[in-house]
Amino acid sequence: MPFQRLPTSLPCSPSPSPRNFLAPLRNALAAARRLLGARHQRESGACRSQGRQVTHPTTHPRTSRTLDDDFGFGSSSPEPIVATPGANAFSEVEDDVDIHKLLRKTADQFKFGSFVYGDGFETQYPEGEQPSSSGSGCPVYVMLPLDTVWVVERDGRRISVLKKERSLDIALHTLKQAGVEGVMVDVWWGIVERAGPRQFDFSAYKRLFSKVAAAGLKVQAVMSFHAAGGNVGDTCKIPLPKWILDIGERNLDIFYTDKAGHRNRECLSLGCDDVPLFWGRTPVHMYRDFINAFADKFQHLFGTVITEVTVGLGPAGELRYPSYPEGDGRWRFPGVGEFQCYDKYMLESLQKAAIKAGQPDWGLSGPHDAGHYNSSSWETGFFVSQGGSWNTAYGHFFLSWYSNMLLEHADRVLTAAAEVLSKHGRPRVFHSMRDASNGHVIYEFAPACKMGIKLAGVHWWFKSRAHAAELTAGYYNTRDRDGYLPFMAMLRRHDASLSFTCVEMRDCEHPPEGRCSPQMLLQQVIEAAEQYGVPLSGENALQRYDDYAFERIAESAFGRNARAGRLTQVTFLRMGDLMFDNWDAFSRFLNRMRNKA
Repeated sequence: MPFQRLPTSLPCSPSPSPRNFLAPLRNALAAARRLLGARHQRESGACRSQGRQVTHPTTHPRTSRTLDDDFGFGSSSPEPIVATPGANAFSEVEDDVDIHKLLRKTADQFKFGSFVYGDGFETQYPEGEQPSSSGSGCPVYVMLPLDTVWVVERDGRRISVLKKERSLDIALHTLKQAGVEGVMVDVWWGIVERAGPRQFDFSAYKRLFSKVAAAGLKVQAVMSFHAAGGNVGDTCKIPLPKWILDIGERNLDIFYTDKAGHRNRECLSLGCDDVPLFWGRTPVHMYRDFINAFADKFQHLFGTVITEVTVGLGPAGELRYPSYPEGDGRWRFPGVGEFQCYDKYMLESLQKAAIKAGQPDWGLSGPHDAGHYNSSSWETGFFVSQGGSWNTAYGHFFLSWYSNMLLEHADRVLTAAAEVLSKHGRPRVFHSMRDASNGHVIYEFAPACKMGIKLAGVHWWFKSRAHAAELTAGYYNTRDRDGYLPFMAMLRRHDASLSFTCVEMRDCEHPPEGRCSPQMLLQQVIEAAEQYGVPLSGENALQRYDDYAFERIAESAFGRNARAGRLTQVTFLRMGDLMFDNWDAFSRFLNRMRNKA
C-alpha cells in the first residue's frame, strides 16, 4: 500500500485589492522577524506564533500585461512580477537587503545542506532530513493560490512566471516555521501546454519548486486538466489550451452536455476518452503525455521535494461530472443538479448499454423526470423518496451505467499515469519484503512519488433516500446502496490514495430543506476507505478560521473512537491574505494538529 497522502485543489480565496507597494513587504519582514523569535519558544514546547504575513499585489515599473482578451487568461489580481533570471529578486525595494539577510539567517538556523541533481537543480533541506513537521500528529499541507503560476506577454513572447514572487518567498518560510508539512499546487494544462500539442513549458514550476525546497517544504503536484474560473471562489480564469478549444469549436461534443444542450468547457467529456480527435491523440494519451513530461522534468525531485502527484479527473480536478455548475449561474445550492450525458459520445455508450440490457428504449436519452439544476428532490419524479424512478429497474440500469462510466474513466487515466510514473529509471523506495519459497528474501520497491485522486463531498440531499445530488454527480450512493465502495476498490487496485472535501462542515450549519449531512457522508467515506485500505486525506471546502471549523477538522483527522477512523493528512484551503489576516487562529490550529490536541 502507498505510504504517501493525496492533495487536491479547491477554488481560491478572493484576490486582494491593490495596496501600497512597500507595505506588504514591510509587513512580511516584520512577520518573519517575529517568527524567528518564536522558533526558540516552539522548540521548548511553548510556541504561540504571533507573526502575520500578508501577500499583496505589487506594481512594477516595466509594462507587462496579462493575456486576457487575446489568450483567455483573466484575473482580478494585478499583473505579476517577473524577476530577471539571475538577478537579485529583492533589489528594487528599500527593505530588500534586510529581507535577503533575514532569509539567509533563517536558512542558517535550519542548517541547510545542498543537494545538486543531474540537471543542476539545487534543493535545500534541513540537516538530517526529513522528519515530519507534524510529529506524531496529522500532517497539514496548504494550497497555494490558483494563479501562483501565470502567463504574461513580454517582448512579444508569452511566458509563464511566478506571481508575487517576493511575498511568496517569505510566505513559504513562514509556513515552514509554523509547522506546515508542505504545499499543494495546480500544474495547469492550459499554462504548461498552451503553445501547442506536446510543447511543454515547466519553467515557472521549476522556479517554484526550487523555492519550496529552499523553505524545507514538500510539494503535492496536481495535474489540473480542467479550467479555472467556473467553481465556487474562483477569482482567476485559466482556460483549457487554446488548441483544445479550437477543436471544440468544430466538435462541441468533446465537452460535457446537459439536456438543454449547454456545453461545459471546464474539462473534456469522459465519453471521448478513447477517440483520437486531438492531432491523432485521444484524451487519455494527452493526459499520459502531460504526466510523463512532468515526470521527465522533475523525477530528480520525486520522493524528496515532490512526494505526490494528484491526477485531475474532472471539474475542479475531482472525479465527478459537472452536475452543479455554480460559476455560470445555472445551479444554486442545494439544487439536485442535472445529469451530464448528452454529448454524442456519452449517448452512444448509453445506447450500446441499453441494447446489451435488452431495453433499447432506455438508451434514447437520460431520465425525463429528473427535474432541473435547482429542483428539490421531492419536486421530481425521478428522485422523490417514495415511488421515485431511481428505485426502479430503469433507474438502476441508468445510474449503474452513469457511475460505471466515471469509474472506467478513472481506471483508464490512472492506468496510463501509473505506467509513466513507475517506468524504468524513475526513483523508487523500499516498500516491503517477503520470504520466497526457496528460502530467499524478496525486496519490493514502489515509486517514490505516489499517485492519488480527489472525490467531491456532495453532502446535500444525503439525508434523503435517493441522495439526488450525489447521483447526478456520478456517485451511485443511496440509503440502501454504498456507492463509494467501488471507487475504493478501484483505488486499491492502482495503489492510489484519496482526498475528500468538506472535513470542516457540520450538519447543523446547513438549511434543513437541503437535507445535508457532511458529517455522515465523511464517516461513510472513511469507513469505505478503511475497508479497502485506501489512505484518506481531507480538505476543507470553504476557507474558514472559526473555532467550530477547526474543531471539526481535528475531529475528522483524529476521530473520537475506534469506529470513527482517522485521516492521514489535512490539506488546508488556501494561502493568501485571509490566512495571514487570521494567522493567530491558524497557528493554534497547526499546533493542535501537530500535538493531537
